Amino acid sequence: MDELSRRKMLAAGGTLGALGALSIATPAQARVWTWSPKGSVAGAGKGADPKGVWDEVADPLIADVIESGHVAEVNEELRKWTKNGQALSSKLPAELRAFIEQARRLPSWTDQGKLETAVNFNEKRGLYLGVTYGFASGMMSTVIPREARAVYYSKGGADMRDRITKTAKLGYDIGTANAYGDDGEMVVTCVKTRMAHAGVRHLLPQSPAWNKVADEAIPISQADMMVTWHSLPTTVMQNLKKWKVPIPDNESEAFLHSWQLCAHMLGIKDEYIPNSWAEADSQAAQVLTPILAPTPEGIKLADMLVNLAAFIDAGLLSKPILCALTRYVLGDEIAGWLKLPREPFWDWVFETAWEPFVQVREGLLSLEDAPGILQQVYWAFDEILRVAVLTVLSGADFPISIEIPNANNPNYPDGS
Repeated sequence: MDELSRRKMLAAGGTLGALGALSIATPAQARVWTWSPKGSVAGAGKGADPKGVWDEVADPLIADVIESGHVAEVNEELRKWTKNGQALSSKLPAELRAFIEQARRLPSWTDQGKLETAVNFNEKRGLYLGVTYGFASGMMSTVIPREARAVYYSKGGADMRDRITKTAKLGYDIGTANAYGDDGEMVVTCVKTRMAHAGVRHLLPQSPAWNKVADEAIPISQADMMVTWHSLPTTVMQNLKKWKVPIPDNESEAFLHSWQLCAHMLGIKDEYIPNSWAEADSQAAQVLTPILAPTPEGIKLADMLVNLAAFIDAGLLSKPILCALTRYVLGDEIAGWLKLPREPFWDWVFETAWEPFVQVREGLLSLEDAPGILQQVYWAFDEILRVAVLTVLSGADFPISIEIPNANNPNYPDGS
């Protein structure tokens, strides 16, 4: 398999779900933070509400890069940094280079054995991951109010295809065998994303359009990032369990560990990173589930995503199938919020045949004993899995470069 094909297939987080990791999310309404840091990978912490915590290290550095007018030069030098262990360009500002050197160090709690096991998990479950990242995590991001607004009005909202392909890189990188090794790219992707987040934090409050609808003064708090994080691994694992995909405990723990490292490398403080799936579910129940709601921006983003994917592959992965799969994964309420049309045939097919399809793929049920409808559409489901993973990167330019933004969405300069 050539490298481009491999990137497409392993970009499990790419598909429609790309909004998640490079975007911003946070509770839509003020809520009391009660989750204890005792349940974190740190095991202790101040217990401060993460809605009031940002990135005190990266923020001033990136703000200075933007305000000094050096974004283009810095991004040019950052494009040369593609492998985790690669030497940084000497042309980068000294303070920024020192920050990156510190930021790319793996934490002391990194478990190489778990990372190796995570590779096996990603290889075996890559097709399911593509669907869950895309239709559970990605489409869910459009009903996270602050995330949807921030994506819509930031620079990435002006070119959704570009934004999707950049986020797809994270889904690809975390699934590779050398993700966090010196010759891998996951650390690069995370640290560059951390700097991009700092750039959006600086720029978005300057947008009249965003300020007109925002209910916060500064985006991308630690709470924001944890909401996005939960829309990825936590939501994915919940769906795999719902579909009765058999996952050994060691692989489940390893998958979580790879995402715990991702959170750390993105700049999330260890005291907010859950130390187990039970703690992740507990935290998500407080910060993610209650805040899901429709916004005009989210509805428009969802329409862009469904139409973009359907346009890229006008064959099997049609808009009716995309809408039906989104409805099946996220439920009628969220599909209604997003104004996704009902697709009577495909809605019924997914509701009736998807879980038996998974059981047949996993060897838990013979195709002969499965519902008759599954015997007719099994081939279609199998192709939907494959095409969903491949869709977004099908026209991407490589290498994909995650960069510090220098402006907001130019289509909404004055809040009109």
